[in-house]
Amino acid sequence: MSGIRLTCTGNRQAMHQGDPVIEVQNLHKNYGSFHAVSGLSFTVYRGEIFGLLGPNGAGKSTTLEILETLRKKTSGNVRVGGYDLDQYPSEIKKIIGVQLQTSGYYPGLNLKELILLFAGLYNRKVDPIELLRLVNLEEKAKSKYKTLSGGQKQRFSIATTLIHEPQIIFLDEPTTGLDPQARRNLWDLIRTIREKGTTVILTTHYMDEAEYLCDRVAIMDQGKMVALDTPSALIDQLLSSGFERRKEVRQANLEDVFISLTGHVLRDE
Repeated sequence: MSGIRLTCTGNRQAMHQGDPVIEVQNLHKNYGSFHAVSGLSFTVYRGEIFGLLGPNGAGKSTTLEILETLRKKTSGNVRVGGYDLDQYPSEIKKIIGVQLQTSGYYPGLNLKELILLFAGLYNRKVDPIELLRLVNLEEKAKSKYKTLSGGQKQRFSIATTLIHEPQIIFLDEPTTGLDPQARRNLWDLIRTIREKGTTVILTTHYMDEAEYLCDRVAIMDQGKMVALDTPSALIDQLLSSGFERRKEVRQANLEDVFISLTGHVLRDE
């Protein structure tokens, strides 16, 4: 990667009241001679929204899948919720929520039935209407997943991660393909989830999204960590290096114009 590199700064633990909920030390994942993840180390603290950023092929999804116990690491130490990944993967599965893709849902069931199905798999009793209300889908309780709009599908997918009240949820590019209203509605939902005490780990290619949502971000490139700090601190570091925008920074952007003209109300069909 050309240009200025922003380095990781200091010991972050002193800046957080929360306890470490994910600890990654010298993580490696190799596929033959290809190093998908190379010496990655970071800590996520309880109750924060933590962004994992990087270009395609940087190793973000591989890292998430390792933390989710879906992919085996080559080497390194990982603890999730206090559990060692090598020794207690089953315990980790109990305390995390992973955003499902379309293939994870039975097409013949409506949203209420799907939630009850997943609750049964977790051996949990839940109020499906209350959960659907949280994600603004109460009126779609009897609808099939395939009939939902893109934003509705994403909100329902997040709802399924909350069924067993996980300590941590993983969201992989949750707003990709959504219109501005749906995207900002999902931002509000993610913040609401965090306010209830859940730690959120997300990946995104939208830097404005990461800046708005994340307490801290880790930027990866070619399997390695190249920066780790709060969005504002990383921006300040770049500015202190002498960086200047070629175009005058405005107090609003085109998306703000779009929302102002068309409103915040969701246009779900």
